Amino acid sequence: MRPIPRSSRFRNGGVSFWFRESGLPERRAALPGDADYDVCVVGAGYTGLWTAYYLKKAQPDLRVAVVEREFAGFGASGRNGGWLSAEFAGSRERYARSHGKSAMIALQRAMMATVDEVVSVAEAEGIEADIVKGGMRLVATNAAQRERLAEEIDYLQEWGYWPDDIHLVEADHEPRLAVHGAVAAAYSPHAARVQPAKLATGLARVVEALGVDVYEGTAVREIRSRTGAARPAAVTDHGTVYADHVVRATEGFTSTLRGQRREWLPMNSSMIATEPIAPALWEKIGWNGREVLGDTAHSYVYAQRTADDRIAIGGRGVPYRFGSARDRDGATQPQAIAELWRALTRMFPDVADVPVEHAWSGVLGVPRDWCPTVHLDAETGLGWAGGYIGSGVATSNLAGRTLRDLILGRETDLTRLPWVGHQVRGWEPEPLRWVGTQVIYGLYRTADRRESRTPEERAHTSRFAGLATRIAGR
Repeated sequence: MRPIPRSSRFRNGGVSFWFRESGLPERRAALPGDADYDVCVVGAGYTGLWTAYYLKKAQPDLRVAVVEREFAGFGASGRNGGWLSAEFAGSRERYARSHGKSAMIALQRAMMATVDEVVSVAEAEGIEADIVKGGMRLVATNAAQRERLAEEIDYLQEWGYWPDDIHLVEADHEPRLAVHGAVAAAYSPHAARVQPAKLATGLARVVEALGVDVYEGTAVREIRSRTGAARPAAVTDHGTVYADHVVRATEGFTSTLRGQRREWLPMNSSMIATEPIAPALWEKIGWNGREVLGDTAHSYVYAQRTADDRIAIGGRGVPYRFGSARDRDGATQPQAIAELWRALTRMFPDVADVPVEHAWSGVLGVPRDWCPTVHLDAETGLGWAGGYIGSGVATSNLAGRTLRDLILGRETDLTRLPWVGHQVRGWEPEPLRWVGTQVIYGLYRTADRRESRTPEERAHTSRFAGLATRIAGR
């Protein structure tokens, strides 16, 4: 393989490209000592910020604090691919078994409405996050992927999508997007491109203006439940925050909390961003509608055309580190950079000479059954939401609105959705979860290689992919 062209400004790790572009926010003060609130939210990512936002909008006199180890948007909220989409990661059948099919369909329709909710709140609150609701396009580049894409559309149309919500598109569908080797494509209008860091920092400013106390540089070591007369609490390295309700909104960082190491697996996801692409190349590529773009491989990628005309593309890369370890610097391993570059140039060979300017990584939370959840335990006073498995930009907003209703004691359509109260066992101890993760993603990559070489007349989803899915318990 030819060397990957790298910009003279190439950077690997540190903050994401999104923060490099928008600039790091000025750090807020740390927690000054022990404190007392009505609600304490642990984690200043999307989930925590949306929860605080909706609580204060609903009840302005509520005393709310958000406590963050680094700074608002430091984690997945400021590192993701900028897909604000109606995709929901969990098993629809699993939720339907406990609540019925109609409840799962209601959850999917709520996800579609959530895309518009985020767009409208950003507009109303003056959050400039480069949002363009251009929809989502998924492409298939071999016969097996084409078959799988058609099956996925049929499946989704049984679970809350109507034909206008997702459908196959014709080759000359406008706006034009020329993906090399594409043999089929699907389109859904329920998605928008966002600049993730701008959304996070803008939301943090709005929340603070509403009267929420946001403490940064304050690591929470333990979350304690209500015990007798003792109130729930978040124990930090700067003091203890006592509250009527403590909400865990830590997603991929949940394993850092005492007693939570096996709760959610911190899955690594990596991205690269090119230098700005010349107008002549964009004429060949198209992408005028600014749709978010994904493929239908098992080791899939996701991409966007940025506001300043770069391509930012991401994928799983090296998905998991032994012992739930995290790379605090956000550096991306050379193998992951190479895989993303190959995926990018397969899709768009004409950009092969455009240098890569930034590579970065982050972690997201994965429950053992791969199903997101939102919950409030009235007895312990503890709440949590997460396990979004890569679909958190929109799902976190739905979680924040749902936590608002649960904390305020409201029974609403949101609190009746089937992911509310969903619980699952923890992950296996090491080395089992590390070995299992390596096997699963190795099988998916093998399946992709086999499908790309299989003649069209014999093209079906590889058995290796089915085996990986069974091992994963999805």
